[in-house]
Amino acid sequence: MNARLKNFIKALLGIKSPNTLEILKKKGLKVGQNFNMREGCIIDYSHAWHICIGDDVTLAPNVHILAHDASTWTHLGYTKIKNTHIGNRVFIGASSIILPGVTIGDDVIVGAGSVVTKDIPDNSVYVGNPAKFVQKTDIYLAHEKEKMQAENCFDRTYSESENASEEMKKHLIKTVEKHGIAYVQ
Repeated sequence: MNARLKNFIKALLGIKSPNTLEILKKKGLKVGQNFNMREGCIIDYSHAWHICIGDDVTLAPNVHILAHDASTWTHLGYTKIKNTHIGNRVFIGASSIILPGVTIGDDVIVGAGSVVTKDIPDNSVYVGNPAKFVQKTDIYLAHEKEKMQAENCFDRTYSESENASEEMKKHLIKTVEKHGIAYVQ
C-alpha cells in the first residue's frame, strides 16, 4: 500500500497523520500568527514550501490546500507546481479545497464544501463548487451582528470544548428554536 493511500485511510479513520504542522513547517510551509487548523486538514505535504498562510487564519475540519497537480504525470512525466497563498483574517469552511496557484486575499470567508479554483479578492465571501462570490465580508458580518441579541449570545462555557452541561445544551436548542440562531464565543 503506498504512502498516499495509507495517509488517506488514516485521515478517514481519524488517526493522526505524521503530516503535523511542525513537520510541514520544517518542509517550508509558511504560517502566520494565530493559525488554527482543525482535525482532518490536509496541507500539500510534498510541496509545503509552495504554500504561505497569513495571520489569524482558521481551517475548519477536512480542508485541503494544494500546491501541485499530478494530472500530467501519467502522460507527460511531470507534475504541475504552483504557489498557493492565503491572506490574513481568513476562514475556510469544512471540507473546502484550495487548488494550486490560488491566492486568497485578506478578510475572506470561504463557505463549507467550496472548491476554490481562482483567486479571491480581499473582503469577500465565496461559496460553492466552483466557489463564487456571494457578498463582501464586511456586509455579511454586519448582517450577522444585527441578529446578535443578549438572548442568543453565549460565552464559551456553552461549547463542547468547554464541556457544556446537558442543561446548557437544551437551553441552546430552545434558543435556536425561538430565534432561529444562536452565537457561542
